[in-house]
Amino acid sequence: MRKWERRLRGSGSGVRSRRFVRALPAAMIVVGVVFDFYTPPAFTAVPMFAAAPLLAAPFFSLRGTIRIGVAAMLAIVGMRLYRGTLPGVVPFIELLTVLTVAVQACAINRVVQRSNERLASARVIAETAMRAVLPTPADRIGGLHVAARYEAAQADEFVGGDLFSAVDTPYGVRLVLGDVRGKGLGAVAAVAVVIGAFREAAEQEKSLEGVAQRLERALARESTRGGSFDAFEEFVTAVLAEIPPGGQLVRIVNRGHPDPLLLHGDGAVETLTPSEAALPLGMELGVRPDRADEWELPDGGTLLFYTDGLSEARNAEGVFYDPVERLRGRLFPEPEELLSALSDDVRLYTGGKSTDDMALLAVMRPAKGQPGRRRTVRIVRRGTTLRD
Repeated sequence: MRKWERRLRGSGSGVRSRRFVRALPAAMIVVGVVFDFYTPPAFTAVPMFAAAPLLAAPFFSLRGTIRIGVAAMLAIVGMRLYRGTLPGVVPFIELLTVLTVAVQACAINRVVQRSNERLASARVIAETAMRAVLPTPADRIGGLHVAARYEAAQADEFVGGDLFSAVDTPYGVRLVLGDVRGKGLGAVAAVAVVIGAFREAAEQEKSLEGVAQRLERALARESTRGGSFDAFEEFVTAVLAEIPPGGQLVRIVNRGHPDPLLLHGDGAVETLTPSEAALPLGMELGVRPDRADEWELPDGGTLLFYTDGLSEARNAEGVFYDPVERLRGRLFPEPEELLSALSDDVRLYTGGKSTDDMALLAVMRPAKGQPGRRRTVRIVRRGTTLRD
């Protein structure tokens, strides 16, 4: 999500489907004319002519719907003139039938247009709110190169339960990436609680374990206040990381989240599995104190954090996506290029049919002497890809 990305899913088939649907009204009129021309006068193609404006109503503008209705009526007039049955009772009834259906199609068109406008307004509000709750991190934090991305399973959805944040603190760069179990307002409330608590705790707590406990307490307070977050129904899997200033190591506390990956500069991929399994945040089951594990973070190494929208993506045969196998042997000079390649690969792997949101966060320790690169912002929309 380098500034808020919307998934481009199945663009080729989507464009073809839209073209087919928009061609249907005209095709119905053509089929009706052919049917009327080659069949005896006792047969009528009025159902086909009447169907044309109805098919146009949800997909065309009001003017386009009117044009289709007029074209259907002109087709009837033309065929009746050709057969020499104008004027007559039957042609009059046919024209009245198509006119009535066309008027109804125009009314349907207005209803659909108003609904689309209200939906578009709601989407803008939702996206703005999500940006406020979950702003994109800067691309340079504490000497590290950072990239983050959020991709909704549904191309038109903007609010979900995945979260991430990266901040520069006196203790180094601290990061969190998580996934709220649950949907709707409860998930959004949990995202706001975790992100708010993390930004405060990251600046104040001396240890990464202390940050994790602050998040735990914040979720516990929220669940007892009668808010929309219910600890028994919704919890948060999360991974917290700390990269001390000047050091070549990373500390990680993993609370029930998919294991992060470390991509080495030679193409090797290492899975950072915690020494002890821990429960997600918000479960309140009296778990043992958190314990941070440490790994070496070499120059040119890249940490990849992700939600299960990546690891549980499936292909047509139902096989899960394996990021380790898919990334092994590949080199990425910048985190943004890694996330772009990864999201494109998942889209191809699933055929654009992902069922869960996906959040990605990549952090690279640049190799010595590596020049800075211009930041690229990708906004992926249906049918278009924009770059600045």
